[in-house]
Amino acid sequence: MNEHEFAELAAGYALRSLSAHDEARYLAALRAHPEWAPIAEEDAETVASLADIAPPEAPSPGARDALLDMISSTPQLPAEPAASAPADEMAVPAPGAVGRTARPKRLRMLFALAACLALVVGIGFGSVALNNHLSRPDSVVALDEIEAAGDADRASVALAGDGRASVHWSADLGRAVLVAEGLEQPEPDHTYQLWFVRGETASPAGLFEPESGEAIAPLDGEFRAGDVIAVTVEQAGGSPTGLPTTEPIFAIPTD
Repeated sequence: MNEHEFAELAAGYALRSLSAHDEARYLAALRAHPEWAPIAEEDAETVASLADIAPPEAPSPGARDALLDMISSTPQLPAEPAASAPADEMAVPAPGAVGRTARPKRLRMLFALAACLALVVGIGFGSVALNNHLSRPDSVVALDEIEAAGDADRASVALAGDGRASVHWSADLGRAVLVAEGLEQPEPDHTYQLWFVRGETASPAGLFEPESGEAIAPLDGEFRAGDVIAVTVEQAGGSPTGLPTTEPIFAIPTD
């Protein structure tokens, strides 16, 4: 993923409009590229400020249709070719300003339209945002809760190609979540299975299927500090014996 693609996802994440797949891609990219964090922070601040633009009020008759007509009739300027950019725009941004000078104009238009919609529909915008927030996948909610814990920690391993797998955990919460990208799709009638490995004992911790090579998978069962999190390829439905039947494709210690 490049910075432009990340900026697109950051805008959607701030507006709570991403699919579960895109949300997983966004979170994985944010962890892999902390230098892009200012982009996400700027978008979050912009969306948060919308709530204070105006008090809720009922829209006047026809206001929504008029606004949508205006949006559809507004010409969208094409992106300027990189070769025509002035020399000062080609300069490397100062530390802390990564992604800000190169923000696509289309995204700024997105936030402008979001602000207009907030003025027109009042509390309706907040209701939609709240509904999207509450309907987030359980895996994403679990990851957010872990990251908010005081003892949150993580460990990562590289996978074949450019892939990477990370385990995020909180011993206080007793929870762990696997975040992976670059995973190969398992063969038909097979699936990935998670395991808690404690000493010589492996306990099943859930099944998952990657989507376009990416996954956010909470582990079933109680996480304990020092667990090794392993992943194997098993037949559809998981290991019939309750124990790994293949060698792990990777294992991540948490001590």
